[in-house]
Amino acid sequence: MLLLITLAEVGGAQTYVASLLPALVGRFDVAVAAHGSGPLREAAEAAGVRFLPLQNVRRPISPWRDLAGLVELARLLRRERPDILHASSSKAGVLGRLAAFLARVPVRIFTVHGWAFAAHSGFASQLYRWADRLVEPLTTVTICVSEREREAGLAAGTCASERTVVIPNAVDVASAPRSRPAERERPLILAVGRLKAPKDFPTLIRALSRLRPDSFEAVIVGEGPDRPRLEEEIQALGLSGSVRLAGERQDVPQLLAAADAFVLASASEGHPVSVLEAMAAGLPVVASRVGGVPEQVSDDETGLLVEPGDPNQLAAALSRLTADASLRRRLGAAGRARAEHAFDLDPFRRAHVALYSRELARRRLPAPMP
Repeated sequence: MLLLITLAEVGGAQTYVASLLPALVGRFDVAVAAHGSGPLREAAEAAGVRFLPLQNVRRPISPWRDLAGLVELARLLRRERPDILHASSSKAGVLGRLAAFLARVPVRIFTVHGWAFAAHSGFASQLYRWADRLVEPLTTVTICVSEREREAGLAAGTCASERTVVIPNAVDVASAPRSRPAERERPLILAVGRLKAPKDFPTLIRALSRLRPDSFEAVIVGEGPDRPRLEEEIQALGLSGSVRLAGERQDVPQLLAAADAFVLASASEGHPVSVLEAMAAGLPVVASRVGGVPEQVSDDETGLLVEPGDPNQLAAALSRLTADASLRRRLGAAGRARAEHAFDLDPFRRAHVALYSRELARRRLPAPMP
């Protein structure tokens, strides 16, 4: 089995692949292929799984580079000869399924972490929609991480109902540090994500500028190309004493446990792992009503949902939380209970192993016990 993803960097899709590895080692001969270094490569090495570095599979659309990536993947698959190719992320999903068809890989699975045509606009959106439609007939099974993504794919013709399943993302709830915020005058708001669209940190910063300066602290964890713009906006809005860009961090679980609230102001999402991690920590979540987020967060029960791109509505929700410690405790406790019930790792892993086993058995190939 080859698990393919575009980049090995920090991200929800990378966490998804890393979360699967412990359930696959011992059942399958597993390898992970991705470009670059990062936590996914480290997770593969820790699990005793081979990591196969890619040279030409990159995130930006580039005809010549993408053609080279397709050739690279076809050669890799012919050399490795896996029975299953399981691709995650948009670029790897398109190139990987096409290369697997050319290399005659029997089972070709693609996990949608958020359709690229929905996350982009203009020509890039049209190109991804066209590419996903092109490779859909070559796909054995499409896994959607939320019902919303399944509905969007069916409407766009990028997946087929009879070959599409929903397996929500999951986290290790039992191992998550529980929220124990320090005694502080100003509640701490935490946000985690790549500093780049569709993560809408400009809207978050504008929302924070509408709160009373002495009513909160905010820490934004992550790196990305939008950092200089965000630094300028923080300075221009007079938020330097309240909002900090913390860069990449390896201690996100501990940061979640020390925070008072979590916020995700994205313009587009699939089924964000960061929200599940916050819920597992017992944090109240304020998030955009996009993608599969409403399947995670029940408005006013486990968190607060707002419309994307609306700093006023986001500010109002954050103001409610910063002003009301009892509301934070109620929503956080309910979120933790929901994570335990619906988004724990064991059912997630069992569902994937059962899917792999079923598709191998259909082709009369050796399959492990689910």
